[in-house]
Amino acid sequence: MPSNEEEPYYLPLGDEIEVFEAAARESLPVLLKGPTGCGKTRFVEYMTWKLLPRTADRQTPLITVACNEDLTGSDLVGRFLIRGDETVWNDGPLTQAVRNGCLCYLDEIVEARKDTMVLIHPLTDHRRILPIDKLGIIIDAHPDFMLVVSYNPGYQSVLKDLKPSTRQRFVTLEFDYPPRDKEAEIIAHESGVSLDIAMDLAHLGERVRELKSGGLEEGVSARLLVYAGQLIERGLSPRRACEATAVRALSDDAQTQAGVAELVYSIFP
Repeated sequence: MPSNEEEPYYLPLGDEIEVFEAAARESLPVLLKGPTGCGKTRFVEYMTWKLLPRTADRQTPLITVACNEDLTGSDLVGRFLIRGDETVWNDGPLTQAVRNGCLCYLDEIVEARKDTMVLIHPLTDHRRILPIDKLGIIIDAHPDFMLVVSYNPGYQSVLKDLKPSTRQRFVTLEFDYPPRDKEAEIIAHESGVSLDIAMDLAHLGERVRELKSGGLEEGVSARLLVYAGQLIERGLSPRRACEATAVRALSDDAQTQAGVAELVYSIFP
């Protein structure tokens, strides 16, 4: 995350900032839903910068955890470690956030094990507590602590969807890819390319995402389009930059790559 003095660039597309600020004032947890690379992480970085200044106890206002099926409760809460001749307790990222009033961002929460997800339940209702069984204690969440989770509903299997009992614990914000003009503005700002080239890249993004109905698992992310813009700004031709990003990164299937490449060549002849 950028330093607390440097404002992360974020272009709002609706009232997501106002809703998030209201949730933060009421100490409510937030769920972000949306496809890969649509701006969820940047939004969290921006809101952390906006709402949580650094303090002596909060040197890292944003603590991010990339969830996966191997993530255990100890990975989140903490564990005992042997240091020399002593056994000492080491707080996990969730415990650090709860103690110090940080924003804890659990990215792709549905990838975590079910028993791990149960740990967050006491933090998502009026109790706002974190029981640590290994220490035999219960930690009351710092007033500034906020829990934010995210997932991609279009990518996950039914077996990895959020349970209604978990989903209903959160204020939910839905994200999607920006419209072409807004995405072009983002690409131009982040990569440094001209607005004309950025518009062409945003147009490519729209066209590629339409291929999802034809079997493409994921539409091209805004992040990849920014990467393409950065390569163009460094001197690569638009076609080559898009081949190295939008074409090669989306699929290993030769037929799918050929279909995306045709779109690239039609926009960047």
